[in-house]
This record gives sequence, C-alpha cells and structure tokens, in this order.
Amino acid sequence: MAPSGINHLSQPCIYGDVGSSYAERKSRFMRWLCKLFNSGSNRGAGSGSSHHPQLVGEENMAWRAPFRSLDDRARSQKDKEDLERAIALSLAEDSKRSNGYRWRTDDDDEISSAIRDALNPNPYPPFAPTPYYPSRSGRICGGCKRDIGYGNYLGCMGTFFHPDCFCCRACGYPITEHEFSLSGRDPYHKSCFKELNHPKCEVCHQFIPTNAAGLIEYRCHPFWTQKYCPSHEHDNTARCCSCERLESWNARFYSLEDGRSLCLECMESAIMDTGDCQPLYHSIRDFYEGMNMRLDQQIPMLLVERQALNEAIVGEKNGLHHMPETRGLCLSEEQTVTSIRKRPRIGGHRLVGMRTQPQKLIRRCEVTAILVLYGLPRLLTGAILAHELMHGWLRLKGYHNLNPEVEEGICQVLSHMWLETEVMPVDKSRPSTSAASSSSSSSSSKKGVKSDVENKLGEFFLHQIAHDASLAYGGGYRAAQVAVNNYGLRSTLDHIRLTGNFPL
Repeated sequence: MAPSGINHLSQPCIYGDVGSSYAERKSRFMRWLCKLFNSGSNRGAGSGSSHHPQLVGEENMAWRAPFRSLDDRARSQKDKEDLERAIALSLAEDSKRSNGYRWRTDDDDEISSAIRDALNPNPYPPFAPTPYYPSRSGRICGGCKRDIGYGNYLGCMGTFFHPDCFCCRACGYPITEHEFSLSGRDPYHKSCFKELNHPKCEVCHQFIPTNAAGLIEYRCHPFWTQKYCPSHEHDNTARCCSCERLESWNARFYSLEDGRSLCLECMESAIMDTGDCQPLYHSIRDFYEGMNMRLDQQIPMLLVERQALNEAIVGEKNGLHHMPETRGLCLSEEQTVTSIRKRPRIGGHRLVGMRTQPQKLIRRCEVTAILVLYGLPRLLTGAILAHELMHGWLRLKGYHNLNPEVEEGICQVLSHMWLETEVMPVDKSRPSTSAASSSSSSSSSKKGVKSDVENKLGEFFLHQIAHDASLAYGGGYRAAQVAVNNYGLRSTLDHIRLTGNFPL
C-alpha cells in the first residue's frame, strides 16, 4: 500500500533506501513504459483519425482544435489505469527493501513528467494563441507617414489620410467639411483658399464680386497694379490728381480747395505756392543751359489753381492742350492770371487758408509766362516745367507752325530726359542724355537724397510719358525719341527747323 504522503500524480516522488541504485529504478520504469506504448499503439492502429487546424471565433484568432473519438476517450482511460498500476507495483517493490532514507531527485521528476506526457497528451498547444491583425493593403497616411490600420480614413488624390492628418495647407487645421479646394496637390479649406487666391478690392477691401457670367472682373492700374471693383470708377471714389490711384477706405486723401484730391505719398513732396517753386524752376533752366539750350529771356512762372489755368487756356489763341486735364501752359498772350501767393494749411483732411492774388502778364517776347497747376509733387511739377520751357525755347528760337505731334513730341522728350536725371543714375553711354550729363549730374547732386516713395513716383511719371495713348503726346514722344536716339538731340532739332518733321 502506498504511503499516505503521496496523493497526486502531477509531481510523483520515488521512495527507496540509500542502497537502491538509480539505474535499477530507471530500468523498471523503462520496462513499464515500453509495455504501455506497445499496448497503446495496437489499440490506436487503423483508427485513421487526424487533427486539423480550425479557426475559432473571428478572423483575428487562430489555433488548433482537438478532434477526439469515443475510442480515443476509452484508450485514455485505460492508459491512466495502467500508469497507476505501474507506479503502485514500483512502490510495492521498494517497500520490501530495508527501511532507509527517502529522497527525490531531479531525474525522478524528469522521468515522471515524461510518463505523464506520454500517457496524457495535452490536446491544446502549450502556449497562448497570438492575435492576428490583417493589414489594410499597406495603406500609409500621407500626413504622418504611419500605417493607418483600423478606424476611419480619407482618400484623396490616390493618397490616404487619418482624419486628423488631412489638414489645410494655409491654416494647418484638419479639413472636416464635405467640400474643400485643391491647388496642385495641396488641400485647403474653401474659406482659406478664397482668402489666398480670390482677389480683394484695394479700395473697399472686400472680395471682388463676380459678373453676370460668373467671372471675377476687376480693374487694375497698369503701373501701380492696384486692383479694385469696377463700380468704384462710377461711385465718386476719390482719385489722386497726381499718381491716379483710387482712395482706399482706410487711407484718406487730402482735398484741395479746387476740388482735386491728393494721396498721402504725393502730399509729402507737393509744391503749394509760387515761392516754393522758384528753386525748382531755376534748376530746370540750368538743365537747359547745360545742353547748350540757354534761355536768355526771363520768363515768369506762376503756380495757379485749376480754374485759373482753365481760364488762361480759353484766352490763349494757339496751342494744343492735354486732355482730360491740362496741368501746364506756356502763354503767348497778355492776360491777368490769379496766382497762389501763400500756401494753404492742413485742416483735418483738407487744405484750407490759401491766399491768391491777380497778376497782369505783359507780353515782352514770344512767351508771356509759364503756368503750372499747384499741389503736385516736386518731380511731376518739374516734368511739367521742363515740358513748357521747351515750348518757350522753340518759340524764342523761331520754330513756328509746327504740327502738334512734332512740337508736343519733342517737348515730352525733354521732360523725360529731365526726369531721368532725377530718378535714375546718369548713363554716359546713352546718346539721349550724354549731351547734358555734366550739367544734369551737377544739378542733381545739389539736391538731397530722395525717398523710395519719391523715386517710385518719378518712375510712374516716366511710365506715363512713355505709354501715353494720345496721338500728339504719346505718338509724338515715341517718334521723337527714336530720332533723338538715332541722330542726337541737336541734329534732330536742326532737322525740325529745316523740315518741320523728325529725321527718318
């Protein structure tokens, strides 16, 4: 009978005296093992049973499931009984030996475990099943560059995104709306795309509306590239009388007493009365003298209001006047003209307090006086003076009855040449300005350095002369400029005196 201390089979212990050898005990167990295996093999032969892997649950779990027949269960029960009988006989033989120490070795544990595993095979694997997660065909997020895996995702332009990774290129926030805009391969919120690409009016600062055909229609200044709604050309929006830009709603213009408007940039260098204009007038006379075109007569120069200039034009018998508004006039008739004696002061956004005085102009030569509109920037005032002085020079030198294209064209060339010396560095290689290079550079050096704003205005006035659309002023200038570039200013003037036309 087995001792009472042995009561389970999961960890069998072998008892015996000290003199019992390990080899003998092992030999007895091996005999019983062979006997049991032979009997188990005979009983299981021809059964034809097999185990196949079976999917348990859903697609994410997989392991082997046992298949057991009734014959298998009977065989297992008998194997268990044989095992118990073998152990009992072994213990009975040990008990017949003399009493001694009882011990338990690691080899005994291995033998017991081998017997138990052989007779009672575990129908399930000895490890937990590994979950299996099928991939989404290798979808990688186009934003974070990570595997998308399970959950919602977006597809756009052949690329997949996590919902939080599909972000607007402009603001960086996720696009959650059903509609969005694309620029190339960059996604945008519709509002962000409109903010970036839909043109805004630079007058009212609103998005420029579409026309009846659904197209965005706007006006754009050819030089300043100022974009604005077409409606602002007819809604009394103020326009600068100098640079032609429209008044923005967040930058008020100055209003002159004769109804004109002046922007802040043009106001910085505006000349307001006759006294302020005298230094500029004398510097332009020096410019003519440097080109060997000295004016011996002292021709009066006056700054006047718009109304006074228009009245003088009516009293003048000869001459062509630039429309829609004339800003200078070379008088050849005697007239009484109201000139500006004291410049106006600034009152809010208006220029007020201007003082004027009438002045009787007496004809002493072919030229009575030169009149220029007040309130214009220095460079524009100088360009007008250079143009009108050329009219005076032609009349004083006997150039009579010239057709408007020739006379206005050559006067525009002189105006353009003076502006070049004020705005651009003197280029000694240019034939049109080389004749006056020494005098113009010296007269320009007497003036202070111009601001970027004033230089930009000068470039605009040059652009105006070169791109004038009128036949006499624009077409005449371009024809005169070609002649001066080919033959020089002096030869061109001599040809005009003889033929009344530009040299071909």
